[in-house]
Amino acid sequence: DVQLQASGGGLVQPGGSLRLSCATSGFIFDDYAIAWFRQTPGKEREGVACVGSSGERTYYADTVKGRFTVSRNNPENTAALQMDSLKPDDTAVYYCAASFSGTGAFDYWGQGTQVTVSS
Repeated sequence: DVQLQASGGGLVQPGGSLRLSCATSGFIFDDYAIAWFRQTPGKEREGVACVGSSGERTYYADTVKGRFTVSRNNPENTAALQMDSLKPDDTAVYYCAASFSGTGAFDYWGQGTQVTVSS
């Protein structure tokens, strides 16, 4: 079975940092781009960051550029999202998802992890 499990969320003060992890299994990780999305009630889901299958190409939403860093470890089938200088607007449930390289559609989704930025 395909599994993607996001973890590492929690409560952090504004200006703080969190590192999210995405553990995967059940598919050929090296063939898939991995992306992070976030969603809050009443808002559309937002693509936050994406890393290509080899790890060489990355994409960031303007709202997180310069503060978040996406990475992956292909031998361990994991991905990570390092979030620094967090703001209250970053509060959301964060999800990781996998896209077969080049298609632009996301084939597999994990359960989310809650990130709350508040003083």
